[in-house]
Parts: sequence; structure tokens; C-alpha cells
Amino acid sequence: MKMGRGRNRKLLYLAQIFMRETDENHPLTARKIIGFLADYGIHTERRTLYQDLEELRLCGFDIIGRNDGRCRVYFLGSRTFELPELKLLVDSVQSAKFISEKKSADLIRRLETLTSRHEAGQLHRQVVIAGRVKTMNESIYYNVDRLHTAISSDRQIRFQYFQWNSKKEMVLRRGGAWYVTSPWILMQDNENYYLVAYDKKHDDIIHFRVDKMLRISLTKDRREGQERFQHFDVPRYARSIFGMFGGEERLVTMEADRDMAGVLIDRFGRDIPIFPAGDPARIRTCVHVDVSPQFLGWIAGLYGRVRITGPDCVVRMMREMIEILRSDYT
Repeated sequence: MKMGRGRNRKLLYLAQIFMRETDENHPLTARKIIGFLADYGIHTERRTLYQDLEELRLCGFDIIGRNDGRCRVYFLGSRTFELPELKLLVDSVQSAKFISEKKSADLIRRLETLTSRHEAGQLHRQVVIAGRVKTMNESIYYNVDRLHTAISSDRQIRFQYFQWNSKKEMVLRRGGAWYVTSPWILMQDNENYYLVAYDKKHDDIIHFRVDKMLRISLTKDRREGQERFQHFDVPRYARSIFGMFGGEERLVTMEADRDMAGVLIDRFGRDIPIFPAGDPARIRTCVHVDVSPQFLGWIAGLYGRVRITGPDCVVRMMREMIEILRSDYT
């Protein structure tokens, strides 16, 4: 049966009413639904309304009717996302450092349209838990999309890179010179987005903070470094680089209190080897780490409960760091 333009418009408004105005705790009577349609300038009768509801069901809308006292009421049952799922998505958007406050608010407003206006209020209340530091670079949302496009189309990219100075001003690195590199992987670490890429000049794998990349454009050249990424271990790379600060990779041996096993596993993964140490209350492990000041600072922050025992060069670096800190605070 073909429907006229007016019938199509009525069904669209009716679907909108059910999506926006109803949920299990906020059903509508037929009289209320007819009233909402009248607000849109559409007049209908109960008999045709019931036919319209059945038409919506045939189109895939989960229109549920139930008796509420003497009245028959209707609401939209299942949705693409249930309320607990939307709360999880809102929390993820709000807590992501790499999404700016403005873009977070915009995304959350769109997520609110996926539930009724009554339940949307619960999503809005979740927003006030925020207060986390967010990126100041509005372009990151589009940077990520552009980088995905470059990776999927096998193209190199050209961009500028910046850092913040003490006056909170953007300062271009390398005096504003353009970076040209082959993008391969996007990953998150410490609540930031990073691009892992191949640098032909140094024949090396490098990474960049995506929120510090500016004016990204795709070049006509195909990506290079495929052989370096054929067996690239992303989890190991993320575990070995603390806060994405690079350093020379070393196989580091550490001893720790036995109850620190969970801390080591959380940081380096479940596949790390754990052996008994000489002291029954201690354990020992060996992990590949890019030794940087951030790694040494992580060790220092554990107050001796995890101690580097080798190699000697890393032990010396730890001692030197402790001496510098001691001299700064005496």
C-alpha cells in the first residue's frame, strides 16, 4: 500500500515523538500522542493512530503498549543504545583528554538525542563530574579522521608540530618546518592520542601527540617503512615507552615486594616473567623498557618497593637521578 506525502510526514513525526518523549517510565496515552501530533499541525483520530503505530512496528520500531490503570499507554522499548551504554559513552567522551571541552559538549549533546528527553537528563548530570584537564587544540577531532584517511589510503602526511611555552602560546617546533612522515598506527596512552609513524631520514619508528599536530595534509607519496611494521608489537611498544617519552631500549631487571606483582602486571602486561628472588618476600622480573626520566621517576614513586638491579648502566642512571633530586631539595 502506497502512502501519501502527508502520511509519510505523520509517521516521521510520530517516530520522533516516541524517540524523544517516551521511555518505559514515561509512556504516553493515545490522547497525549494525538496532542503532540497536533502541535506539529497534524490532526488524526484514534482509529488511524492505531494503524500508524502498527506501521511503525512493521518498520522496526519497538512500540510497546500496556495497561496503566484504566488507560492504555505506549512507549518506545528497545533502542540502538540502552541508557547504561550511553552513560558509559558519555563518561568516555568526558574523561578523554584528547577531546576538547567544546567538542566533548557537542558530542554529549548528540548522544543525548539517542534517548528520551527524560533520560537525557541523567546523561547531563554525568557531565558535571568533569573537571579534568582537556586538550586546548580544537582540531584534534579532525586530525584523527585525517590520519585514519592517510593510513587507509596508504599515503604519507605533511604537518607542523608545536609545543606550549610559559605564556601558554603555541610555538612551532623546528622553527615551523614541515614534518613529512609515513603514518601507520593510532594509539592511546596516558589518556592522549598518539600517531606511530616511520621516519625515513633516521630509519626509525617515532611517535607524535596528535593534539600537537597542525595543518595535516596527505601527500601523493605512498607510505614507507612497511617492513618495520610487519611484526610491530603495539602492546609492547606502549608498555616500554613511559608517557610516550622515548629512550634507549634496555632489558631491565627489577626486584619487588611480592605484593607488587599486580603493579608490575598492570604496567607491563600479564606475559612478563616473574621469578622468586633470594628473599622469599621479594620477586624478580625482566622487561624491555625505553629507559627515560619518566621510567626512572615511576620507579622512584614506588618508594623502594620496586628496585632496578640491572643492567649496571640503568642502575647508574637511577643513582644519578636520585643525586640530582637530593641536591635540589637540600
